[in-house]
Amino acid sequence: MVCYQCGRRLSENDFCTGCGADVSLYKKILSASNRLYNVGLEKATVRDLSGAAAVLRQSLKCNKNNIEARNLLGLVYFEMGEVVAALSEWVISKNIRPQKNIADDYITMIQTNQSRLDTINQTIKKYNQALAYCCQDSKDLAIIQLKKVLSYNPKFVRAHQLLALLYISTEDWEGAKSELLKCSEIDTNNTITLRYLQEVNNLAMPEEAVKGGVARKKSSREAIRYQSGNETIIQPGKTRDLKGASALFNMGLGVVIGLAIACSLILPAQIQKVKAETEDKARLVSEEMDTKTATIDELEQNVNVLTAENERLAAEVAEYEEAESNTAAVDNLLMASSLYLQNPEDLEGIASYMDMITLEEIAQSSAAFADLYESMLGAVGQPLGAICYEAGHADYRAGEYDKAIPNLLKAFQYDRENGEALLYLANSYRETGETDKAKEAYAQVIELFPDTEKANRADSYLAEISTSGNG
Repeated sequence: MVCYQCGRRLSENDFCTGCGADVSLYKKILSASNRLYNVGLEKATVRDLSGAAAVLRQSLKCNKNNIEARNLLGLVYFEMGEVVAALSEWVISKNIRPQKNIADDYITMIQTNQSRLDTINQTIKKYNQALAYCCQDSKDLAIIQLKKVLSYNPKFVRAHQLLALLYISTEDWEGAKSELLKCSEIDTNNTITLRYLQEVNNLAMPEEAVKGGVARKKSSREAIRYQSGNETIIQPGKTRDLKGASALFNMGLGVVIGLAIACSLILPAQIQKVKAETEDKARLVSEEMDTKTATIDELEQNVNVLTAENERLAAEVAEYEEAESNTAAVDNLLMASSLYLQNPEDLEGIASYMDMITLEEIAQSSAAFADLYESMLGAVGQPLGAICYEAGHADYRAGEYDKAIPNLLKAFQYDRENGEALLYLANSYRETGETDKAKEAYAQVIELFPDTEKANRADSYLAEISTSGNG
């Protein structure tokens, strides 16, 4: 520990022995920074990465020159998939201590691997695209982009959390829980992850249906009955004063008793049987409907998954086709460069590879490709342009304008100073009836070679085309 004012090593005293400055508070601040670093190290050891990052940031607030805390914070960011944040911390650390700093090894490990840098760039672009899709409410496209991001960087915690949030919004509880568990494996105590996981568990818990009994109402249509010892006495609801012989009365009474016994013993059993059969049939129909509904939901989910997978595969095919096209252009440029380094005089061989590179491929290429192409043009552009110009001009003089166009086009592509090639190219377009291309070429001559004879001629030809078009 050195003095903040004079740089002299401090002793156990609360003042600097070199300049006399009061360093008691300064020592407490540095000690607090070191303690926070130790706490952050303990949290990182048990994979509490978000907690470690928060503590280490507090440590750096106390002492921004704490190299160990800054390097550890970079490692924590890197483990969470935040590669850009990790590089920022390591670059700052290296600037503070240029020599004997392990941050230099971390930076070299990433920057010397071009494929890793490309992967990092793709991860950032696709994650930002996923955020844009979320803002546009295009959840399916956002999910596809996030899956690509996680295929590049499986430890990207924020991508896992955003994907889980999208799954929650689409009620895909299993998918959301799977992503959140992956987050927990990377960062065991992330507050956002724990909150999302709690919400998933609450929302995914099935609700218990309230079961209620069906009250059965029995109509009391029976006669009044009561028990007297071991005998059942049946009393009719209404009595009629009967006048007649006792035999007739007894017969009627016997019929009533028989009917009552039949109603009280046989009819309730039949009614109960019919009700049981009806309830069984209703239960079977309900179960069949539930099964069909679940099958329909499952099929709809499968259709959505297959649709998203089809879109993902189509996007990958398009990327592969574009990559294959770019690879062919790169191969041709590399072959031309290699041939030039071996034999600069072999213009015909160099031209055979350069001619296969189109303007569209140059426009869609990377900055490194464009720089190498411009370097080749600077080395062999003029001689190649001269060869193409001679061939194109000979075809032009012979009246074979269709054959002249490709050579004149290549001549101007190789040598941008060859205005004659551009003028004859415009004339060839005009002679073959391609008026729009002729106008565009004449306008280029006027723009690129102002106040020249070529520009005046181009202006005259352009006026003739406009006049003939109006006529």
